[in-house]
Amino acid sequence: MKPIVAIVGRPNVGKSTLFNRITRTKDALVDDLPGVTRDRHYGDARWNDIGFTLVDTGGLTEGDDFAEAIRYQVSQAIADADLIILLLDGKEGVSPFDQDVIDILRTIKKPIFYAVNKIDGAEQEILLSDFYQLGIDEIYPLSAEHRYGFNDLLDDVAERLEGLAAAATAENDAHMIRLAVVGRPNVGKSSLINCILGEKRLLVSDIPGTTRDAIDTVCKRNGKSYLLVDTAGIRRKGKVSQKLEKFSIIKALRSLDRCDVALIVLDADEGITDQDIAIAGYAYERGCGCILLLNKWDLVVKDSHTIKEYYSRLREQAKFLSFAPAMTISALTGQRVTKIFKLVDEVYEQYQRRIATGRLNRILEQALEKNEPSLHRGRRIKFFYAVQTTIKPPTIVCFVNYPNAVHFSYKRYLINQLREATDLDKTPIRLILRQRERRKKR
Repeated sequence: MKPIVAIVGRPNVGKSTLFNRITRTKDALVDDLPGVTRDRHYGDARWNDIGFTLVDTGGLTEGDDFAEAIRYQVSQAIADADLIILLLDGKEGVSPFDQDVIDILRTIKKPIFYAVNKIDGAEQEILLSDFYQLGIDEIYPLSAEHRYGFNDLLDDVAERLEGLAAAATAENDAHMIRLAVVGRPNVGKSSLINCILGEKRLLVSDIPGTTRDAIDTVCKRNGKSYLLVDTAGIRRKGKVSQKLEKFSIIKALRSLDRCDVALIVLDADEGITDQDIAIAGYAYERGCGCILLLNKWDLVVKDSHTIKEYYSRLREQAKFLSFAPAMTISALTGQRVTKIFKLVDEVYEQYQRRIATGRLNRILEQALEKNEPSLHRGRRIKFFYAVQTTIKPPTIVCFVNYPNAVHFSYKRYLINQLREATDLDKTPIRLILRQRERRKKR
């Protein structure tokens, strides 16, 4: 594994800004509102050819509904870390809480770097004098926003990590199946991941919107690695009033862009809502493999027809996801949670499958013979040949003389014929129709 560096400190000292600066991303939410980051957030970083994993943590604080849970997350991040950066606030000055944090860190036998943020230039370094009373030998003046002192801090961090990096090999996650866990707020996404991992790796609360960032977590099942991404709950546009929540929705949608399979979590106790179907539509539009998970099944009052009625309603409301497997689970009791991975493997195998060009064209010819396309302005629509261009999902390009004249129902017919002939019954299939270029006359 890569060395792990954790950024800790009080709320609103600039931890997420520093995280974004080091990782060269905008993965951590940044806002003037204290306490934006609640869960740990992981990102890959590299400095002076030294690769490491950076962890952004929630602010250590008191008097907040989430304070105890946040402190647990921070303590977990510190326990996992190989090196710690304590970020202090140069504008606010020394806080009694800073001394408490430093006393805790002194009990940890790991390299610790003390940086005072919001020092925008050499003339402001006089503000460091108050921090030396905390008994710190070396303090790094820093402006995470404007890069002042940034190189000096990272040069020294990389030097300390060099020995660790030389001894460890970076884990190659190219083979990992990436799973995005999406759904409405409070349907049990974080609880599901906690159940899968068997530990409280993610903050769980009954308050909708607890998870704001998308949190990447690696787990292994039966020798295979899976990357789980927990996302902010997606709400109706009309209900998204806070700027912060709008950012969270964008991040949730982005997580779908980089996943292989979307685990779409629904609240079976509340029933299937229009918003559930809308979220499923987001995953479908992005070409993700999809698995529909009816969570909280333990709370549903059931009889012999209940599950059949749920599945029937789900298929009726989400006809576009007819290929997506569905199952009932309970993240609270663990009911059928382990069986999710068998479905994931089946979906992923189909999601990355290639069809030989010869076989593909034979399937197409048989489908055309069975049911010819309609005429276009008195002329026959001709399909010349097909080729699979990409996987994830399987994408087929058909060259046609009048691509725009092919009715969507006939396109659906061809996709169904492909599914039947290739056993691709659990993955989305993209069928693209293109005009064949006419040969130039010599």
